[in-house]
Amino acid sequence: MKVIIHGGFFSESSTNQETKKAKQDALAQIVEKAYHFLATHTALETVVYATGLLEDNELFNAGIGSQIQSDGKVRLSASLMDGKTQKFSGVINVEDVKNPIEVAQKLLDYDDRVLSGEGALAFARANGFDYFNPITAQRQLEYEAKLNQQERKGTVGCVAFDTDGNLAAATSTGGKGFEIPCRVSDSATVAGNFATDFAGISCTGVGEDIVSGALAAKIATRVTDGFTLQAACDKSFTELKPFDGFAGVVGISAKGEIYHCDSHPYMVWASFDGSLQVFN
Repeated sequence: MKVIIHGGFFSESSTNQETKKAKQDALAQIVEKAYHFLATHTALETVVYATGLLEDNELFNAGIGSQIQSDGKVRLSASLMDGKTQKFSGVINVEDVKNPIEVAQKLLDYDDRVLSGEGALAFARANGFDYFNPITAQRQLEYEAKLNQQERKGTVGCVAFDTDGNLAAATSTGGKGFEIPCRVSDSATVAGNFATDFAGISCTGVGEDIVSGALAAKIATRVTDGFTLQAACDKSFTELKPFDGFAGVVGISAKGEIYHCDSHPYMVWASFDGSLQVFN
């Protein structure tokens, strides 16, 4: 059993030690909870559980406390992929829900598995997801002062490997802040979130760069073709260099490899496979 999570990026120069310690503690607690949850649940159930915990923590840019788009609204995107069934589901730019990853989970049971905007919201309401305002007082202040143009907080995600050898990946984001309304990120696409029988990958960073690099799907495909997880990540990140792609990934392979890397420090992450590791 293995679990790895990420909480996006922070700027080393602008993030104080108190905030860094808070994120380390939060990631450590969440990844350990996810690991114990995994002992009695599938990889698919676990990535939803862990990503939901990240969405519920306002230190991270997903769910509550998400960044605000240029028109003053929060729109959330999240996706889920089951390596066993090869099913992918997601919501794009859904408003006024608490946990978009849970809406994505519900969509796995449908033929139409990726919904956006008003359709995603209507589906959420029809399936019992009540109104929720994810804007915090701090995010409102940042929006009004346009402070978050200087610091991207990224995305959250989880990859899990269960006792039956199954992999799953989940990713959720509140966007980059002050974007054009309804801009689509990588998080609800196979560029940002992908899982097969061979590897599960969750990405964070600049969505446009991750999409340009087809990053998650490319890494997982290379592992399928015989690359080690590290070699697949390293080669794929080399291919981001011509356009200075800004990205970070966490991943697990079916061989039990667990790996994280980023193109521009510092991605925040934590993993647990019986012992805890956390960014520092």
